[in-house]
Amino acid sequence: MPWSLKGSYVETCSCELMCPCNLSFDHGATYDYCRATLVFAIKEGEIDGTAIGGRKVGVIADTPKVMTEGGWRLGLFVDDEATDEQADKLAKVFSGELGGPMAGLAPLVGEMLGVERVPIEVVDDGLRHSVRVGDVIDFEVEDIVPFGSETGEPVRFAGMFHPVASDLTMAEATRSRIDAFGISYEGKTGLSTSEFSWAA
Repeated sequence: MPWSLKGSYVETCSCELMCPCNLSFDHGATYDYCRATLVFAIKEGEIDGTAIGGRKVGVIADTPKVMTEGGWRLGLFVDDEATDEQADKLAKVFSGELGGPMAGLAPLVGEMLGVERVPIEVVDDGLRHSVRVGDVIDFEVEDIVPFGSETGEPVRFAGMFHPVASDLTMAEATRSRIDAFGISYEGKTGLSTSEFSWAA
């Protein structure tokens, strides 16, 4: 089933700046776990002929301190404006069933906690990115502009092993309320990109 998706992305996790897991999955998290929320605003794309542009997806994860140990717990949100067909196909892509980046993480997942259809709102305003997922997730991250930067450009990491992209902008959480699928945490650090591109 061929598919391709393009859009923007924002994330916040429980680690302090910067998340060791983003440097390498086999580095231990700041605490005895890493909890993260990944949110995708799909601008264009299709899955097996079904148009997907305009849809949003959220993934919440609870992983051990060292992510490569596996046993991740994952919950999935699909925006409530998606048709049943869109929601079904998006769930298959984001669970890794249809290949692509999430399939690479599938062996690390020990438990899928379910799929919920809820309103998802993503607002990108310059360096600030805010997210609301139903009434269970509400956070904002701000891209980090380094001290002394004359261009005002935020810090980006290159060469990352991350399902979204290998080059993402570093951010810091400015607001966080996250309690979904039995996973609760305070978001502290973050990532964003104005453009991701997946295909399989």
